[in-house]
Amino acid sequence: MRKMNDPNMPIGALKSVKDFLPAPSQLVVSEETTKVTITLSKSSIKFFKRQALQYHTKYQRMIRNLLDTYATQFSK
Repeated sequence: MRKMNDPNMPIGALKSVKDFLPAPSQLVVSEETTKVTITLSKSSIKFFKRQALQYHTKYQRMIRNLLDTYATQFSK
């Protein structure tokens, strides 16, 4: 029998990557901001709105803190 490759499986050697993204509960901190306009997918906004309701905060604040965490991780 011939072995079939699964196109959803990784190819080559795998490398573990540190999970640096914060949990939604850690995205509720406040800081000085600058206003920008950005277009996001409906599914992303829906996710953040649900999480914001659960943690009694604003979804925009959670998105901002997620981006801040990402930027901090790669500006070191």
